[in-house]
Amino acid sequence: MEPGERKRLSSASLEGDPREENKLKRGISQDLTSSPRLDRYKIARQLTEKAIKEKKIFSIYGHYPVIRATLRRKGWVEKKFHFLPKVIPNADDDGAGVPEHKCAEGKENQEEALEKTDDIHDVMSRLVKNEMPYFLWTIKRDVIDYHSLSCDQMLNHYGKTASFTTKIGLCVNMRSLPWYVQANPDSFFPRCYGLCTESEKQEFLDDFRRTVASSILKWVVSHQNYSRGKPSIKGEACEPGSGNKKASENAESKLTGLSGQLVDTACQVCRAYLRQLEHEGIDVSEDSTRGLTEDEWKDLTEQYYSLLHGEAFISTSRNHFSQCQALLNKITSVNPQTEIDGLRNIWIIKPAAKSRGRDIVCMNRVEEILELVAADHLSAKDNKWVVQKYIETPLLIYDTKFDIRQWFLVTDWNPLTIWFYKESYLRFSTQRFSLENLDSAIHLCNNSIQKHLKNDKDRSPLLPYYNMWTSTRFREYLQKRGRGAVWASVIYPAMKRAIANTMRVAQDHVEPRKNSFELYGADFILGRDFQPWLIEINSSPTMHASTPVTAQLCAQVQEDTIKVVVDRKVDRNCNIGNFELLCRQPAVDLSPFHGSDLCVEGVSVRRAKKQMPTISNVNFSSSLLDIQPLKVRCPLAMPNQPLGPPHSALQQDSKLKDAKVLPCTLPVPLRRSAERSCKVQSANAVSGGKIEFPTCNFQHIDSKAPKTGLTKAESNKHSDPDILNEHPLPSVLPSVKTVEDALFQPPKPPDSKWT
Repeated sequence: MEPGERKRLSSASLEGDPREENKLKRGISQDLTSSPRLDRYKIARQLTEKAIKEKKIFSIYGHYPVIRATLRRKGWVEKKFHFLPKVIPNADDDGAGVPEHKCAEGKENQEEALEKTDDIHDVMSRLVKNEMPYFLWTIKRDVIDYHSLSCDQMLNHYGKTASFTTKIGLCVNMRSLPWYVQANPDSFFPRCYGLCTESEKQEFLDDFRRTVASSILKWVVSHQNYSRGKPSIKGEACEPGSGNKKASENAESKLTGLSGQLVDTACQVCRAYLRQLEHEGIDVSEDSTRGLTEDEWKDLTEQYYSLLHGEAFISTSRNHFSQCQALLNKITSVNPQTEIDGLRNIWIIKPAAKSRGRDIVCMNRVEEILELVAADHLSAKDNKWVVQKYIETPLLIYDTKFDIRQWFLVTDWNPLTIWFYKESYLRFSTQRFSLENLDSAIHLCNNSIQKHLKNDKDRSPLLPYYNMWTSTRFREYLQKRGRGAVWASVIYPAMKRAIANTMRVAQDHVEPRKNSFELYGADFILGRDFQPWLIEINSSPTMHASTPVTAQLCAQVQEDTIKVVVDRKVDRNCNIGNFELLCRQPAVDLSPFHGSDLCVEGVSVRRAKKQMPTISNVNFSSSLLDIQPLKVRCPLAMPNQPLGPPHSALQQDSKLKDAKVLPCTLPVPLRRSAERSCKVQSANAVSGGKIEFPTCNFQHIDSKAPKTGLTKAESNKHSDPDILNEHPLPSVLPSVKTVEDALFQPPKPPDSKWT
């Protein structure tokens, strides 16, 4: 060891005690002439004793040299794991491994470090081999049993983060955003569907068909504007090809002419969609709201394909220009994703739980998308495919697509505390952007994909060969083009809002362990209006120094993370680098149950085609009343707080399964009394470890009706005060024969755009 390094280590560890520091220095100078090995051991022992006293023992699983060096500079001593990591953090961790040569590289690095037994840090590590580490940094949470950790041990992961770190989790949970904040997820997250259930497939199919209709309207408008020589749809390519108006007309003469009925049908679909968004179809008869048949949809889609690929044209498109333009304006006012939809109806299909762009494809034919998903022959549980609307009008730099990797740090979930990093970096594609070619090399900017490709020779030489920019370089680019204020006024604030809103949705799903933290990497794509669109969020984002940009920024963000989670515990006013506090909610008392799984369970009610006569008195047969009673669980009420969505459950009493119920009349209106009224208990009212829900009691008119045969066990059950106080409601639903036949409908967030 060099004398300079020894001096730095000793001074850093004995900071604040000058006498001990001088004494140690004198001992070093005396021992240097006698026994260097003894001198090294004495230094290591003193540093280790101080670290043990201050609880500065850490362990790292994986190849994180920046974290290791940063903690050592602060007087921490490493307790090494007794096993080698199976993977190293050279890629976003989403439950996947890394290339074999990277694993071999990690093992070689560790073996080389273990061979240097004379290094002072190795000596210190052996001295703390029986000590408990107080700081744990791992590539994956599952490496250790975090439930067995003490409250003093820090861990760089939280449990149950799949609600936003997996594609399927983010897809599903973003739909609940309006229940938590006044924000529309469609304004910053491209609409997404999980193709693991038939209902989700149908919703995607309906969305694809609506987009076909609106794309036909866009074709009419863009084609007419092209003929006039002034395109009005921002970012849309004009049809067809290039050249003057006469050349275009000559080209059209060789194409198949389509009837104007195609435009009329597309307008009909768009008007129905607008009525649906404005809830105007509720009071309209079913015949007037009839949609297209499957054959009509198939014919409409095939004509759209031929129109899109330049095989056909609409000769009377100018006659429909005004109504198409008016309808598009209305759709744009209610659907914030109209701009990014483009003309080609391209969707991106992703495996729900994979990372680094693996097996991701782009398609624009619905039958091919459904065939790809069906080809797996997996169960609904395992068949986790996600389809998301592709952003067809991205912001380009020198005709090249890019995305933004943005870091943020969560240090607490209650109160929710988020730190946003001021620096980020851009990742460019190696190919020029084109919608004619749906190759993933053009449309995916992941470094794990692009690093295996050569830069296109036709790509601009102004882009760096390593295909990355810092956000500072991007701001300079915008400044030179007169848009320097866009970053601070549009891009940066919108990314912060997107992260804050997403974390609020996930808050109830994550295990909020105290003394934990986690660094995440979010990916954004900018639209041509500079609006950022959240694509995904990665846990364990890559920290590999693959380019000069990541070598600088990844090391910087790791050092700043240590400042926030370690230094700030001692000094609240310490330097936290480029992190800034994004949000910190007031601490709230956690409810005794998870209330985030919002759902509505019950029986769907269909609108009657004819007016039904008023029912004055109805007697039901015994066969109808064999229906099992439904137990209603009401959500707990909080005073002066708006109630969330219904969270009820249909429960079945197995002991009444064979009970015979005799005919009876409808229940009379409830009478308010102290002992028979509906009572709402506070969320904090817990009796005997069980939550007391509000109960409803009903009284029958026919008091002389014979009582049903209840067993002795059932009588004891209802008389036991310790059992959850619930009373069955008599079922009067003739359309349901058993509780199992009840249809479960997911909740619709308020003002939902897509249904």
